[in-house]
Amino acid sequence: MKYEPLLHVVLYQPEIPPNAGNIGRSCVAVGAKLWMVRPLGFRIDEKALRRAGLDYWPHLEWEAVENWAELAVRLAAPIAAGRMWLFTKTAARLYTDAAFEKGDMLLFGSESSGLPAELLSQYGEQALRVPMRSEVRSLNLSATAAVVMYEAVRQIGPGIK
Repeated sequence: MKYEPLLHVVLYQPEIPPNAGNIGRSCVAVGAKLWMVRPLGFRIDEKALRRAGLDYWPHLEWEAVENWAELAVRLAAPIAAGRMWLFTKTAARLYTDAAFEKGDMLLFGSESSGLPAELLSQYGEQALRVPMRSEVRSLNLSATAAVVMYEAVRQIGPGIK
């Protein structure tokens, strides 16, 4: 089933299949498209990925691209319009400070190393963070993606029940 995605959720070199599966399930729930930038830390057909996505995976709009350059071409419109949001624990701005719009791109880094410094440097003004206490090193990737997706949905307005 093809649809115009509410959001583009991008996982930059994800490593953990259940995180990608859970994020895929959240994408189905809100009508977002999932993009994964290779290399991936798992095979797309891996059982853990499918198990986390359960029977929702066939309803997921998703693509895996070879590298950032390919993704930048495929999602040139939101990038050029400044509608790309990068998520990192080092950002100064909170995710609730962004004004999300339909078609925005939400970019999350890998579980072990986050986003590359060159992307953070180039698009630093679009970097956001989810607040957390100092006792926590980082939040789980799928939890962070869900928090951000649902804030975007809340801002964009009705469309899902």
